[in-house]
Amino acid sequence: MLSEPDLARVDEVPASVQAFCAIPDAYTPEAEHHELFMQAMRDVTHWHMDRSPWYRNFARLNGIDPDQFQSLEDVLSMPGVHANVFKGHEIRSIPQSHVVAHLTSSGTTGQKSQMFFDDFTLTNARAMVERCLQERGFPSTEPAHYLVNGFEPYEGFKVGTSNTNQFLTRYAPAAEQFWTLRHVGGGKHEFDPFGTTRKLQDWARGSSPVRIIGFPAFLHFTLERMRQLGLPDLKLPPGSWVVFGGGWKGHADKAISREEIASRIGRQLGILPSHIIESFGSVEHSVPYIGCAHQHLHQPTWSRVVIRDVKTLAPVPDGTPGFLSFISPYITSVPAHSVIMGDLAVKHPAGSCDCPARAAPWFEVLGRAGVSANRSCAAAAAQLLRGDTNGN
Repeated sequence: MLSEPDLARVDEVPASVQAFCAIPDAYTPEAEHHELFMQAMRDVTHWHMDRSPWYRNFARLNGIDPDQFQSLEDVLSMPGVHANVFKGHEIRSIPQSHVVAHLTSSGTTGQKSQMFFDDFTLTNARAMVERCLQERGFPSTEPAHYLVNGFEPYEGFKVGTSNTNQFLTRYAPAAEQFWTLRHVGGGKHEFDPFGTTRKLQDWARGSSPVRIIGFPAFLHFTLERMRQLGLPDLKLPPGSWVVFGGGWKGHADKAISREEIASRIGRQLGILPSHIIESFGSVEHSVPYIGCAHQHLHQPTWSRVVIRDVKTLAPVPDGTPGFLSFISPYITSVPAHSVIMGDLAVKHPAGSCDCPARAAPWFEVLGRAGVSANRSCAAAAAQLLRGDTNGN
C-alpha cells in the first residue's frame, strides 16, 4: 500500500523527467541531452523508490543509490528489473485511482505482464510514437484500409499488442478495418486466412491505400496461402504501407529473413521496401523503436539501449550479443525505467547507418533467449496457425 503522503505527491512528476520526455526531436546524439537524461534518471529512480515498496527493497538489495549517478556508465550499470518480474505480479508506483490503462503481454494464463499506465506515462509514450512515425512519413490525411494482423479486440480485452494496433490506425483515417485474428466468442480467436485474402483482393481493385500492421508471421502465412492457391500477384494502391510489430516469437521455425519477406511483399502486394516499417516494442517498455528504410531499429532520443552479458548482466561493447535492455525515465507508473528483456540482440554505434536517424545507435534482435513456458503475444498468436483457438 502507498502511504497518504505518497498519494498526495503522485502528480508531482519531476521537472527533469517532464523536460526530457518533451524533447521534440525523435533522434539526436546521446551527448546532446546528456545532463538532462542524467538528472531525469536520478529523479525517476528516487520517484520509484519513494512510491513502490517493492522497488525500494529491490534498490536496497542491489545497492542502487541515484545520488551516486555521476556518469552514463553509472546509469547503464544500474541493475535492471527483468521483464519476467512483471509476469503475474502487480507492481505499481501509483495508486489504483491514477491508473488510466492496464495492459498485459503474453496470452498464457498466469504469465501475463501486468503493466499499469498513468496519464503522464501513456501520453508521453504515444507522443514519442508519433514523433518517430513522423520521421518515416507514415501519418497521412488520406483514408486507408487497415488489415490488422492481430487479435480482434472485444470488451475487456487487455493484450498490449491489440492496444498498439488500434493506436496505429490513427495515422490515417480508416476507410475499413479487418482483423485477421477474429474474435469468435468466449475469449477465443481464430485466424481467418480466406477472409484476409479476399480483403486484399477487394482493396487492390480500389484506389484507397492499404495499411497492413501487426504480426509478420500472419502476413507471411497469407502470402504463402495466396501462392499455394495460385492466386495472381496484387498491386495495392500507391501510398500503401506495412508495419510489423509483435515479432515471430513462438513461430520462429517459419520465420524468414527481412530481405525475403520484403521481396515477397514487393512481388505479391506491390509495396516497396521504403514503405515497410519494422518495429520493436513491448508492454513492459513503451518507448518506440521504429525501423528506418534499412529496417534498422534506432534508439530514439528518450531512451538508452544497453546490451548485457548473459551471465553477469554487465553492459557489453557494441557488436557483442547479449540481453536487450532499455533505460528511460519516461515511466512513472511502474518501476520499469531500467528493464531487461528476454531477447538477445546486438547494438551498432551511431553513424553506422546512412539513414536520417544515423545520429542514433541502432540494434538488431537475434531471437528469444532460452526455452521457457513464458510466451509472448506473438507466441500465443502463433498457436492459432496450428489450429489452437485457446492461444489468446
